[in-house]
Amino acid sequence: MYILEIMSLNDLKDNANKAITYYADFLRTLRVGRASISLVENIPVMAYGSKIPLIQLATLATPEPRLITISVWDKDLIEAVVHALNTSDLGLNPQVEGSVIRLYIPPMTEERRKELVKIVWKKAEEAKVIIRNLRKDILNELKKRASDEKWSEDQLRRTEEVVEKEVKSYNQQIDAIAKRKEEEIMTI
Repeated sequence: MYILEIMSLNDLKDNANKAITYYADFLRTLRVGRASISLVENIPVMAYGSKIPLIQLATLATPEPRLITISVWDKDLIEAVVHALNTSDLGLNPQVEGSVIRLYIPPMTEERRKELVKIVWKKAEEAKVIIRNLRKDILNELKKRASDEKWSEDQLRRTEEVVEKEVKSYNQQIDAIAKRKEEEIMTI
């Protein structure tokens, strides 16, 4: 293999792994009927003139399977935290009790589970699109360089096959992650 081929494959691997990691991190934030601080820890809160993740402003806990408690360190930020929770797409109703905000996680309906599964697969497709775009960019660069450096047709085709094999592998990883999350969501 030529150096360019190896560099292109490394770029594909790095960027595809980033897309898969981003997708997996997104899935951790999906509510599946039980409390988890990962649902709220990265919600941006307007505080001190900028948006700060909630985890940097409060102590988060799950004292019960269907309850998240948020103990805001600066009592002046309680309204900002409640506003951020209300404007997030979680669909939860924060209840303020002194300096503690409680989020009760209701049991999910069948309809909500199906909606979440649709979101899982929509985001999976978005991750696959990122990988397809990476493939397109790499193949275009390889074809350009191949014509400049007078590569043989066989050499270019073999390189394209290696890239396609890698892309297929990443798409299978995304599908496996999505199927696991779908099973988790649909399990009552």
